[in-house]
Amino acid sequence: MNRSSLLLTFLFLSITAAAQPTFAPGEDPAPADKSWSPVPELSDEFSGRKIDRTKWQTAPVGNDWAWIGRPPGLFLEDNIKVRKGKLQVEVGVLDEPRVIKNDTFLYYGGIVRALNPGQHGWYYEARIKANHTEMSTTFWLMSKYNCEQKQELDILECVGAVSPEKADWVKDWDQIFHSNAIHRKTSCNPEPTQIQGQMTPETKNWKRYYVYGCWWKSPDELRFYLDGKYVYSITPSIGFNMPAFLHMAIETYDWNPVPATGSFLASQNKKGRTTSYDWVRTWRLE
Repeated sequence: MNRSSLLLTFLFLSITAAAQPTFAPGEDPAPADKSWSPVPELSDEFSGRKIDRTKWQTAPVGNDWAWIGRPPGLFLEDNIKVRKGKLQVEVGVLDEPRVIKNDTFLYYGGIVRALNPGQHGWYYEARIKANHTEMSTTFWLMSKYNCEQKQELDILECVGAVSPEKADWVKDWDQIFHSNAIHRKTSCNPEPTQIQGQMTPETKNWKRYYVYGCWWKSPDELRFYLDGKYVYSITPSIGFNMPAFLHMAIETYDWNPVPATGSFLASQNKKGRTTSYDWVRTWRLE
């Protein structure tokens, strides 16, 4: 195949790959008089050789963001790469502990943030395979700081291995589709609220790729889909109407800590320590 044919094939695959959201037959919730149209600035097939810096930020600090990770997990950039058509975030054990502002970091993860905001009415989906460690795999939206309405919409939150030191309520979090609508704590909102939804997929999250989706239908209705099938809805405690930015964060949790010895994080090879995002796609109704 010559160079021109390869280019045409690539363009054809790029266009047809994202022709419509990944809904199973009969599951598309679009009204009869509307259809889904892609939002290019919040969609990425990760088909290039580098991260698209017009769409994504991998530096933990910048653009009004300042979170460097939840101790003992530190967000780094060098372990975030585009390879073989995937956005890959590798996690692991730091060569030596790092102390930053009195916090001790022992492990590394990463965070990828969208540079452009999304809004209600849009459909967000990503094809993801979780890492196989005690650290997380996530896909979510966060508004920038607003004292009255700091909002977080977690489409997916899971871990790759359940720690022997987990909190009592943690069960099967390595085989879960879990979502949150959180009205975050601020000086104007001293009591945060969290509304959750969850179901059990057929395999562990790290066993295979799943397509995790959310139709942020309105400020008062969030509809969640797994592999294109509707699974549950969440009604936020307040209207979710703030512009919000997509996040993909691999972090540590105090409720599922990495054990000092015998951890999956220390025993896995690079493949087992990597969360892979095959693609991210965002759609609006027109």
